Amino acid sequence: MKSIIDFMAALGEYQFLQNALCAAVMIGIMSGLIGSFIILRGMSLMGDAISHSVLPGVAVAYMLGINLVLGASVFGIVAALLIGVVAKRSQLKNDTAIGIVFSAFFALGFILISMAESSTNLHHILFGNVLAVSDSDLITTAIILGLVISFIIIFFKELLVTSFDDTFAKTYGLWTDWFYYGLMLLLTLVTVTALQTVGIILIVAMLITPAATAFLWTNRLSIMLIFAASFGTVSSILGLYLSYTFNWASGPAIVLVSAVIFSVSFIIAPKQGLLKKYSAVESVS
Repeated sequence: MKSIIDFMAALGEYQFLQNALCAAVMIGIMSGLIGSFIILRGMSLMGDAISHSVLPGVAVAYMLGINLVLGASVFGIVAALLIGVVAKRSQLKNDTAIGIVFSAFFALGFILISMAESSTNLHHILFGNVLAVSDSDLITTAIILGLVISFIIIFFKELLVTSFDDTFAKTYGLWTDWFYYGLMLLLTLVTVTALQTVGIILIVAMLITPAATAFLWTNRLSIMLIFAASFGTVSSILGLYLSYTFNWASGPAIVLVSAVIFSVSFIIAPKQGLLKKYSAVESVS
């Protein structure tokens, strides 16, 4: 209890901790929202691909002395476009295109990082450093969160149809490619803004785990989005608390809490939890 009181007192006193909490919560919300569509479309690998593909953009931006978000966004968008082109214009499957593009981009990123001689910054890029979030980072994150929420609200019906039945959506006359690339753009922006919080390696966990947890609890997309955003928020807050209290790395702490929430839900969730399935088996037998 004392540690919770100390944490609350520190929140009221330290600006960097307030910034960290705001950034972590916003990242948790937008990761849950975008992640819901990613897992429904069976594109979990895409989140991994984009997160790794932004590394060369970060390296180039660092060497040129420009905003890291700008460099990472450019390379992330290029990677998403390349994956889409390779998958749609050839006989190769989507996972093959993802493997080729993201591994090439990630390798290029490591080479550029080594050329920049910035191992310290590489550590923060890979694992995040939420306690170093600046006011400008907060503004950028808030803008991206606004874009994500607006996109989902405006095109909710279209996203619903294209996520569950792409063939029917094409028959219905929807531009499925437009929504695909729109989601890829938002996924890239969310990934870039999350670099500061959880880093490149762990962002895929924040994109997938809260959404997967929400999937265990409901069959309705609208409810799933709310649950996913909520789970992402709770994971961010508790992770930051553990990071501050026990001096853990912030990104791994947030992801670990998210994994624990998923584990508990995997057991007790009324839709697909182990207890539910065990009860069903017992009633049948």
